[in-house]
This record gives sequence, C-alpha cells and structure tokens, in this order.
Amino acid sequence: MARAAQAVTTNRRRVLTGGAGLALGAAAPMPSKSRLILLGTAGGPTPKLNRAAPANAIVVGDELYVIDCGAGVARQMVLAGLKLRALRRIFITHHHSDHNADFGTLPLLAWASGLERPIDLYGPPPLAQMTQQFEAMSRVDTETREVDEGRRPFAGMMRPHEVEHAGIVFVDGPVRVTATLVDHPLIKTALAYRFDCPDRSIVFSGDTTQSPNLVALAKGADVLVHEVMYLPGVETLVADEPKLRRHLLDSHSTCEQVGRAATAAGVKTLVLTHFVPGGSPIPEDTWRAAVSPYFKGEIIVGRDLLEL
Repeated sequence: MARAAQAVTTNRRRVLTGGAGLALGAAAPMPSKSRLILLGTAGGPTPKLNRAAPANAIVVGDELYVIDCGAGVARQMVLAGLKLRALRRIFITHHHSDHNADFGTLPLLAWASGLERPIDLYGPPPLAQMTQQFEAMSRVDTETREVDEGRRPFAGMMRPHEVEHAGIVFVDGPVRVTATLVDHPLIKTALAYRFDCPDRSIVFSGDTTQSPNLVALAKGADVLVHEVMYLPGVETLVADEPKLRRHLLDSHSTCEQVGRAATAAGVKTLVLTHFVPGGSPIPEDTWRAAVSPYFKGEIIVGRDLLEL
C-alpha cells in the first residue's frame, strides 16, 4: 500500500464469547470467526449521556480494525476488553469531528500502552496532512516519553493512506476491505466500507442519505451497520433551528430510507447505529418499529459495547 498522500484507488444475531484466534502464519490455521463490537453508537458531535461517539471494531484472529474514531474511543475499547496494543488499522469514513476526533489520539494512546508496530490509517484527504499535524502537536509529549519511558519513536507510527475513489482499499489474508463513495452533502469525500471476513461480510454505511453506491457495496452482505435518523425526534430536536434541520434531512437516512436500503441490498441483518437524535431516550422498540415495515430481515438496535 502506498503511504502518505498517495490516494488508494479504490442471520440470526451471533454473540461470540471467544475473541481468540491465531495470527496468520505459515503454520497457523486461518481464523474462522470475526467479532463485531459497537464501541459508540451516538450521532453528532456533542457528548451524550447514554451513548458514546461513533466507533466500531472488527477482530479477526489477532488483527484489530477500528472503523471511525469518535471522542473516547480508546476508553470504549478498554471497556470492551480490547487491547490497544493489538490495534493494526483504522478506517475513517469522513472528516466530521464525531467520526475523527480521536483518529490520532487512539494511535497515541496505543503507543503509550506498549504498541510496537505502526498503525495504518485509511480515509479521505487530507488525512496525510492531518497526520503530520497531529504528530507535530504531540511532539512535546511523545519525545518526553521516548526519553523518560524508553519508548520507541512515535514519529512514523501513524501511516496514512488517502482514499478518494471506490475500490479495494486493503487485502490481508482472509480480510478484504472495499470502499465506496456515499452522499453526505458538503463533505467532499464520504466513504462506506465493506469488510469481507472469513465467516461473513460486514458493511458500515458511514454518514449518508439515500445512496445507490451503498446499496451496491452491501449487496448480499451478512450485516449492514447503518446510521439512522428518527424523523419525529428530529423535528422536535431542531424545531427552532431550520439550518440544522435542513442539514440533517439532506445528509442522513431516515428509518424508512435505512430499511429500504437494507432490503434493496438483500442483507441478512441490519444493525442500527449513529442514532439521531442520539441523546434522546427513544425506546429500542420505537426504532425497530420505524424500520421494520421496510425491512423484513433481522433488525438489531445497537447499543454501546454490543458484540455481534
């Protein structure tokens, strides 16, 4: 994979009790199961009492992938029992602060926790510039720890790969990651990702309104993790903020749109996340009832630290 500013062209619910699996190697068996953990399920940049900021994790064998890095993602990983030093790759869907606020902080904290290998970061431009700026901002801390704690240099621990086009982003043994462009107005490049793992395929919508590209990417997938917006709750939330209301309606997917997208893609399981409104105590049954007329497969209403 190219580094830095080079663009990369690119059914039932199963709760797994084991995270085990051997790393791929000449004599190691291929991992047979993937773990999907919803680290944070709120939508929007403001902190919520009941949900953490957007982030997800996939574990395949000894490989740990994080999709989006909302604020506090490192703590959510610790609460989920994931080891920060196992982090290998981060995928950012788009550059809104609820999705990328900790894109650099997570590698920094993993490094401080004993990570020895560099982390590859994938996401839209200007990811390379952002990485350089984060390294510069953190230099006082990292250079001090290198001397005081004997840590390896932090410079070069974050390896950015900019993704501007649809296509295969990454392949490593049993895992293939494919990206597509989705519709999130005013954001130049917004991505959805598909992870084809040994046992199943998992798609993350990122933030999007209705998107034929997303439907194509998710065709036949086992799991679609999709943002969702409950329109009655939105109308109450932004009744006096017409500009914010317009943004939400133009940039996100209503319950009906989410259900129709999952049906069009023919996925087995639909997982709702990135809830808007994200801080409102809307019952799980309300979310499910709003989506179920448009999708007849299994619907899982996500919550923080849920493992599937």
